Amino acid sequence: MRIALVSEHANPLAALGGVDAGGQNVHVAALAAGLARNGHDVVVHTRRDSPDVPTRVATADGYVVEHVTAGPAVVLPKDELLPHMRELGVRLRDGWRRDPVDLVHSHFWMSGLAALHATRGTRTPVVHTFHALGSVKRRQQGAADTSPPSRVDDERRLCREVDHVIATCTDEVDELRALGLPPGRASVIPCGVDVDVFRPGHEPPARGRHRLLVLGRIVTRKGIGNVIEAAAALPDVEVVVAGGPAGEAFEADPEVRRLRELAARLGVAERVVFLGSIARADVPGLIRSADIVVSVPWYEPFGIVPVEAMACGRPVVGSAVGGLLDTVVPGVTGELVPPREPAALAQTLRRLLDDPDRRRRYGEAGRRRAVEYYDWSAVVAETESVYRSVCAIPDAKEAIR
Repeated sequence: MRIALVSEHANPLAALGGVDAGGQNVHVAALAAGLARNGHDVVVHTRRDSPDVPTRVATADGYVVEHVTAGPAVVLPKDELLPHMRELGVRLRDGWRRDPVDLVHSHFWMSGLAALHATRGTRTPVVHTFHALGSVKRRQQGAADTSPPSRVDDERRLCREVDHVIATCTDEVDELRALGLPPGRASVIPCGVDVDVFRPGHEPPARGRHRLLVLGRIVTRKGIGNVIEAAAALPDVEVVVAGGPAGEAFEADPEVRRLRELAARLGVAERVVFLGSIARADVPGLIRSADIVVSVPWYEPFGIVPVEAMACGRPVVGSAVGGLLDTVVPGVTGELVPPREPAALAQTLRRLLDDPDRRRRYGEAGRRRAVEYYDWSAVVAETESVYRSVCAIPDAKEAIR
């Protein structure tokens, strides 16, 4: 098949760790690579954010990244991209008229809007993955939500008009139904992990302190502050925080400053280590260096870090939200705690840190679960099955518009 992936802000070539560069970038890159490996012709279309990047980049994994001009060729926060989605859609439409595709798979709500505009009046099916929902973000963040005001209404439109939705967890399907997604138009396919790269290694070296690892974007909703608060009640732990912008931008980042001030105020600054942006190739080794990987977001559409940790044979303590409700099995691969409750987090961590045999069992079970359910080859195969099903009913789009 000729497959177009649209990912307006999450470029698979981008460095990870920035405020808008995280799990979606990894997901799109791995999905594109897996589809290409299975013989499909795959192009990832993303918004040009620099005048210096080439229009098309052929990757070593067999797919092409196309940088599409839509708005100024500068880095913009994703919440400022909506006014440029119509231009993105027009340029995609023009390109696909010259070089037609069999199917479009859009990622994130604004990509979905661009894909609908680009395919209107055609029979090219659109499969959509939200990755995050504005309805959930608004409920969790309230006035702090910086999403465009139309986001939830636009998500309702996507639920009505795309041919099929691939949700990354079961919790998301309930949210989509509340937004008006018709029955039978969603499949749950989780994000995947490369179990050959993320794999167990040696046990963490003996240290004077236990190591807790927090990995990912440094934004308030990820709950990193709650981990630091929990560390105040755990004098024998160090917290390693990996992620965030690179270089000088890291020290200037407002959330990094807030977290440093919190650690100092709680008297744990010397036990909280900020690594900043790290290379993707260094992530498996960093995970293996931890006694426990902690992922306690306030809300989370999926959350790839717990799956990567399980693939590396490390126990996970996560918050009982979103995708973590699917991935982490309490008492088997890790533990789940309520979000925003550092006291409960500290108690759970204490029990697990004091029981090395349980940590080992959780790690072994996590590895088995990651291989069985989250290996990318299985995720790609399930996605291909959805594509084939959608393409088998080419008139579906016209019927729902």
